[in-house]
Amino acid sequence: MTVNHVGACYFGLIVAIHSMQTLIINLAVAFGIGLLIGVERERRKGIGQQRAPAGIRTFTLTSLLGGLSYSLGTEVVFVVCSVFIAAATLLGYSRSAEEDPGLTTEVALLVTFLLGALAIRTPALAAGLAVIVAITLASRDRLHRFVNAILSEQEVHDGLILAAAVLVVLPLLPDRNLGPFEVFNPHALWRIAVLVMSISALGHVAIRLLGVRYGLPLAGLASGFVSSAMTIGVMGARAARDPQMFRAAVSGAVLSTVATVIQLVVVLAATSAGLLRDLIVPLLLSGIVAGAYGVGAIWRNTPPVGGTSLDPGRAFDLKVALIFSALVAGVLFLSTVLVHWLGSAGVIVAAGLAGFADAHSAAISVGTLTQAEEVSHVHASIAVLLGLSTNTITKVMAARLSGDAHFMRALLPGLLVILLTAWIGLLLELFLKQV
Repeated sequence: MTVNHVGACYFGLIVAIHSMQTLIINLAVAFGIGLLIGVERERRKGIGQQRAPAGIRTFTLTSLLGGLSYSLGTEVVFVVCSVFIAAATLLGYSRSAEEDPGLTTEVALLVTFLLGALAIRTPALAAGLAVIVAITLASRDRLHRFVNAILSEQEVHDGLILAAAVLVVLPLLPDRNLGPFEVFNPHALWRIAVLVMSISALGHVAIRLLGVRYGLPLAGLASGFVSSAMTIGVMGARAARDPQMFRAAVSGAVLSTVATVIQLVVVLAATSAGLLRDLIVPLLLSGIVAGAYGVGAIWRNTPPVGGTSLDPGRAFDLKVALIFSALVAGVLFLSTVLVHWLGSAGVIVAAGLAGFADAHSAAISVGTLTQAEEVSHVHASIAVLLGLSTNTITKVMAARLSGDAHFMRALLPGLLVILLTAWIGLLLELFLKQV
């Protein structure tokens, strides 16, 4: 036997030992999966003649059988074992159907068998899924109470509409630019409508969990990271629908602008650190003012009559979502037409027009040009704040169209103070540089 043959045999032995160790570990994971789910089922099994057909031992052995049948590497053995488990599960259900007509234990047994097989291939995924299955089984009483006692029929209806909008309508719409100037993207516009519905649903959940006084403002702050203008539109619609939520809705709308400022800081940090240094004082001041104004609206908001028992209403209004999506489409079209007429009249004009749709896209464009030294820092700073200014106009339009004049008048001072603070901060920054 040559040295090469000895080396090949040694290498093969190492590979075989490693494979054996991997198989043992994976089978141990399969054993643990059955044990985990079996412990939960054993507690639900009951005693005496009316006990469930499967408990900790059955689930453990079923998971181990799934792992062993899959590890043998032959499809015939795995199929035979699968059929056996299915037949045994059906037999167990037929014997216990009169006492417990549910299928939870039987379905869990089949899932456990498949998880045991999956543990041989991807043990980490199988273990994670097993934990989710065990949590779902253990949460039976809480889930039943949530669906039957807490969740209303209207909320179920709204949830189905949102699911259909996301899973059915959105994938079917074409994701390409159509119409005049190729500015209308049906997929993107419907995605905006979905975001509006989702933001409103988030506010609804926050109200259910925290009450109107604190839930709606926190939902506005969180939703502002998706879109402050959409959040303001949603808050306006909620305030118009229920006057008792008016102050909380105003607070949520103003706090959404805090998210706008934070996102501006992030995008400028990623595109042009130098421009961010020039704008850090204006952005910081406007963010502080927005936060103070929003928090002040919370404290001025007295709890509604009846305490936390106030009906939060519907999760969202589809009509509001469609109106806001149409508003965004109109702003995009107007901006595109103006740019087409004016041509490349300058970065400031372009940023101002882009700000009607999104202040962050304008900041990204300006920051990129500044980093490439194609635009001076002074002009770039003005362009960013001009984009923020035109975006404020969009927010005011959203407040008026989705809410009412009363909501817009209550929100307008806050938005103007925030914007004026940013411009005053920029002028102060420029003055200090000249001194």
